Amino acid sequence: MNTKQIINEAASLPVEERARVVETLLESFNPPDSQIDKLWAKEANRRLADLQSGRVKPIPAEEVFSNIRKKLGK
Repeated sequence: MNTKQIINEAASLPVEERARVVETLLESFNPPDSQIDKLWAKEANRRLADLQSGRVKPIPAEEVFSNIRKKLGK
């Protein structure tokens, strides 16, 4: 089976299975690293705690994008 046949075969799969194929292929470029995953989970929990405690104030996405557009002159 050649690459074009593989792509055609994959494209004919149901969406959930196509997503699984894509995820598996992407992971083959950058395999998961449990140590990095643990560090990201720790960081996410720290950020959540900061939000919940009021130590940091969330900024609405609309405001963030508006500020970026202003800086870019758009």
